[in-house]
Amino acid sequence: MAHDLIIRGGTVVDGTGSPAATADVAVDGDRIVAVGRVEGSARREIDADGLLVTPGFVDIHTHLDAQLAWDPIGSPSCWHGVTSVVMGNCGVTFAPVAAGGAEFLAEMMEAVEDIPATAILDGLPWSWTGYGGYLEALDQMPIGINAGGMVGHCAVRMAVMGERALDVDPAPAEDVAAMAALVDEAMAAGALGFSTSRTFLHKVPDGRHVPGTYAADDEMYAFGDVLGRHGRGVFESAPRFEADDDKLGVTRHELHVLAEISRRTGRPVTFGLAQSNRKPDLWRQILEILATELAQGGTVRPQTTCRSIGLVLGITHRTPWDRAPSWQALQDLDLPDRLNAIAAADRRAVLLAEADQQTVDAEAVVLLWPENPNYRHGASDTLAAEARRRGATPAEAFLDFSIETAGLGMLNYPILNQDFAAVEAMLSDDNVLLGLADAGAHVGQIMDAGQPSWTLGHWARDRDFFTIEEAIRRMTGDTAGLFGLTGRGQLRPGAYADVNVIDLDRVGVGAPRWVNDFPGGAGRLIQRARGYRHTFVNGHEFMVDGEHTGALAGRVLRSTDAPA
Repeated sequence: MAHDLIIRGGTVVDGTGSPAATADVAVDGDRIVAVGRVEGSARREIDADGLLVTPGFVDIHTHLDAQLAWDPIGSPSCWHGVTSVVMGNCGVTFAPVAAGGAEFLAEMMEAVEDIPATAILDGLPWSWTGYGGYLEALDQMPIGINAGGMVGHCAVRMAVMGERALDVDPAPAEDVAAMAALVDEAMAAGALGFSTSRTFLHKVPDGRHVPGTYAADDEMYAFGDVLGRHGRGVFESAPRFEADDDKLGVTRHELHVLAEISRRTGRPVTFGLAQSNRKPDLWRQILEILATELAQGGTVRPQTTCRSIGLVLGITHRTPWDRAPSWQALQDLDLPDRLNAIAAADRRAVLLAEADQQTVDAEAVVLLWPENPNYRHGASDTLAAEARRRGATPAEAFLDFSIETAGLGMLNYPILNQDFAAVEAMLSDDNVLLGLADAGAHVGQIMDAGQPSWTLGHWARDRDFFTIEEAIRRMTGDTAGLFGLTGRGQLRPGAYADVNVIDLDRVGVGAPRWVNDFPGGAGRLIQRARGYRHTFVNGHEFMVDGEHTGALAGRVLRSTDAPA
């Protein structure tokens, strides 16, 4: 009997780290049924000679919780080979929600993750109270990628404590018990774990820190214990780390609590890790402290990025000089009119004069050209260097750059992982995960969802830092395995048919672009990729050469799913 699909003769990289091999992959329905030499025929065959055949990528740090309601393909992740995502990171989720609490959760998400609250309130049905109800609502939405989520500390605290959730004082025991009961309900419904925010960077609109920031250790342990009783789920944290010598004890304590949660529950713990020029040695200190903790047991796996995290600026949406009136006035124009305005001599003279009155560190800002933007930046890639080459001021060079690229050229202001030696050191640590792509978050500020493509093109193909097998494993079997997503992240008989067919020679990214496609016309940054010939989700062809086929075969991922 003919198979539904055979992908023939590709270089199969199965997600386990095993050596690549030329093989066929046969699919029936939503499952892979054979990997190797496949005899017989299929209703459809794809010639993959010279191409990679890999599992779909599994992105474990996203904030697509709301976006999937109005963007079922999960862009821009879908353009970069991602077929499964984990939502609900950093403690901010939309469930559980008490009566009348939707607006607070939406506004908190906007304050923390830069997702417009109006888009969240208008885009979601808000038909639930508990986390299980949110997953059931997601079940009813046609989606193109597989998606599951963790239940967030902020929402849990607000549902139980209301305004008191923002208090600095420890929660009373009865409140902790009530919160743990909500987490228990979420896990029983299939939540992929529990997430919390401890960093002082995350605030609600009135400036107070998000619920859970000051939670006592016993509260943290109580939630971890719920995961332990269920025997599944990941504990994720946006942690509070301090670099100053007199505050390093805060970092030690934070890591001890995370490690202790894992030791006492048997569940894995993960958190974000990045280098910062403001605290250049902190990342190394964290790994050293963590190694000491893990010598006593536990599974705690930091996540880092494959490149710098940077604020993306451009004539399309935001520039470094927007404090000045003439620059602010550009925001009222569409892109063609902006380009005309900055080319007009009289308007340009005013813009440059106002720019001269502002301090912008052009040595720290990097140019991203529309094709093959360079994220491995050096001194020659900065706006200051470009200005020197042109014999112009930085503002003048930016205006010329914008005109020459028809507004598609962007600026990147790296704020984390600026030091590539540190990035290499973190990526060299087998315990460190590839994560923090933040798809769906900070939509008007950063664009890191293209990390899978840059990992393949830069770290594996161009620099041979990773073998292709290891790069694929890091983005598939490793990430899926952490969250217990059985049947995802590997090419093997019985696994779900989430498959990429990739032209490795062509893999790359374009510069971020500004589009206004959120509800109400709100804007965001996106980033396209090239080199992905076919992407399948649950056996259905989802993307072809970066274009959506119309298929929406994604499923809600639950920790209660039966092993595949």
